[in-house]
Amino acid sequence: MSSLYNIQLSLVSLVFFSFIASLLINYILLKFARTLGIRSKNANEVRWDPNHKPSLGGISFYITFLFSFISFVTIYPDFSEVRWTVFGILLAVSFAFLMGLADDAFNTQPMLKLITQIVCALVLEYSGISISLFENALLNYALTVFWVVAMMNSFNLLDNMDGITGSISLVLTIFFAIVCVSLKQNHNYLLIFNICLAGSIFGFLFYNFHPSRMYMGDSGSQFLGLFLAAMGIEFCWNNHQVAFINSAVLENICLTLLMFILPITDTTTVFINRISKGNSPFVGGKDHTTHHLFFKGITEKRIALIYLSITAISSVLAYNIIESHSLVLVYISYLYVAIVFFSLYLNTRIAKK
Repeated sequence: MSSLYNIQLSLVSLVFFSFIASLLINYILLKFARTLGIRSKNANEVRWDPNHKPSLGGISFYITFLFSFISFVTIYPDFSEVRWTVFGILLAVSFAFLMGLADDAFNTQPMLKLITQIVCALVLEYSGISISLFENALLNYALTVFWVVAMMNSFNLLDNMDGITGSISLVLTIFFAIVCVSLKQNHNYLLIFNICLAGSIFGFLFYNFHPSRMYMGDSGSQFLGLFLAAMGIEFCWNNHQVAFINSAVLENICLTLLMFILPITDTTTVFINRISKGNSPFVGGKDHTTHHLFFKGITEKRIALIYLSITAISSVLAYNIIESHSLVLVYISYLYVAIVFFSLYLNTRIAKK
């Protein structure tokens, strides 16, 4: 009992330390690094906010992740069973962070970003984090690469307004941590990584919620996209707690859509609308689902709260699906996903004021 209490106290301490560290790191960075992520005025780039602000948030995310890695190794020195997976995640998120940091500093070429994203996906696969949806291993590997690359780009695209990506990521990391505890997996790396990152994101939101003082930049969105894609594979795509094997695929896809409904909806909507107009889907613009809500008169702060609420409702539904494996709840969740998707998509088709 005493040992369990000490572990719980250590986990709570990690959350608190991560939050305080994030506040301090971002405060210091704001004082001494004011230009990272600020493009030249002549750069051909479309931004929602015309004000230039430094993109520093990803640095605090990565530092906190390194702290969580060290904490895990310290608390559980004998982690031979998951050694490759733990180091694989560390290597993959490092690639994602460094690539994003280079893009913030030098505006790297899209092809280099794509190659790095594919490498990140391959590192995860080699370390044992891979979608197991099909009987054919090659199809599973291909789907894993597509999923990781899609999420890294989706979270990057979704980072288009104050507090949006940070709020969604905060709910996701808290959800994954709660699932760890409820499935009696509170002594593993997944819990420590998620609770530390949740504390870091919460601290960052103090500077990023509207009106923001800094952005997370590509270093932050690429890092979060990669990390949350990996967690999505572990907790959603490969949810092995399903009671009825015949419903496993239906349930796992439902969990994935529920927890990642907003990045999926925003990216899909942008691609459909831009392609239908003959525009490149890879060129920035003020045509995201968040922007169209603003055009209808909703403030930026309320949009962030709406997106946070949608993700929170999704997490409640997903948690109950994992606990009960109710097919009725799965069908209700599919209906919820459809309502969210078509509501946000159709709103982009309505002429703005």
